[in-house]
Amino acid sequence: MDRAKNNRPRTMDGRKRNVILVTDGDPVAKKAVEAASRNIGARCISCSAGNPTGLTGEQLLAEIKKAPHDPVVVMLDDRGFLGQGRGERALEHLAGHPEIRVLGMLAVASNTEFAGSVKVDCSVTSGGTVTPAAVDKNGRVVPGQGPSLSGDTVEVLDRLDVPVIIGIGDIGKMGTADNPGLGAPLTTRALEEILHRSGFNGRGGQ
Repeated sequence: MDRAKNNRPRTMDGRKRNVILVTDGDPVAKKAVEAASRNIGARCISCSAGNPTGLTGEQLLAEIKKAPHDPVVVMLDDRGFLGQGRGERALEHLAGHPEIRVLGMLAVASNTEFAGSVKVDCSVTSGGTVTPAAVDKNGRVVPGQGPSLSGDTVEVLDRLDVPVIIGIGDIGKMGTADNPGLGAPLTTRALEEILHRSGFNGRGGQ
């Protein structure tokens, strides 16, 4: 499937907002995403955090429109809800909205029982390396699993037009490797990879 087919940038008269979506939103993840967003010059929608996500897709869209510059980073979390929870409903709304251009998705691995899965383009390990394989909650490559990452807010991703999906372990954690107090280096690396692979040049185009 050509994930990028509906995410080409518009003309300046009807410019889409450039957004990165993150499938996590607990308090530690919030601090990590905020730190990583600052590191890459992005604007984080802090009120999108929650476990589960508390805002609807329409409410998140309104917050994205208020952001002073792109890219805009939004967190979405299902809190392990079996099936389509709040986070996924909001994610689906944003990914399909004509005013949003999704640069990519940071898909966070979890150990939730019966969690869904998604094929990632690559993952960032707990050691900070980029691998074509999926990782687990601890940021370790899953032997024999290939690029299929298990997480609790990822079930809808394969049917959405998301051009880049990067896998990562439990953001802000993975031991102390992604400590927000140290600038969340692994989350930062993953967001940088999304920007690089999406071709985002800071002006809303490629």
